[in-house]
Amino acid sequence: MKTFSAKPAEVRRDWYVVDATEKIRVTGNKMKDKMYHHHTGYIGNLKSTNLETLLDEAPERALQYAVKGMLPKGPLGRKMFSKLRVFAGPEHSHAAQQPIPLDVNA
Repeated sequence: MKTFSAKPAEVRRDWYVVDATEKIRVTGNKMKDKMYHHHTGYIGNLKSTNLETLLDEAPERALQYAVKGMLPKGPLGRKMFSKLRVFAGPEHSHAAQQPIPLDVNA
C-alpha cells in the first residue's frame, strides 16, 4: 500500500460560513455545572467560569473550546485550530475570501 500525500497545489482551502445562532444545546445542568478554566500566569490565579456566563460574555469562545477539544492533540491539531475563525453575529471581515454558506440542520 502506498501512503497518499497531498501536494500543496492539490489542497482546496475553501472558506465556509456556519450560522450557529441559538443552536447550542446542552442537557441536564451543564449550563451551570460545566466549568471552563484558564490560568493567568500569576501564582494562584486559576480563573473559572461556567457555560452560562461564557455564552453571555463570549459566545464564540464556547464554540472554540468545543472544536479544540475534538481536534488531535499536538502540532497538527494546533495548526488545524489556527485555521478556525469564529465570530459572534453574522458580520465578519472575510467577504473577500468568498465564503460558502454551510447548512447545518441540528
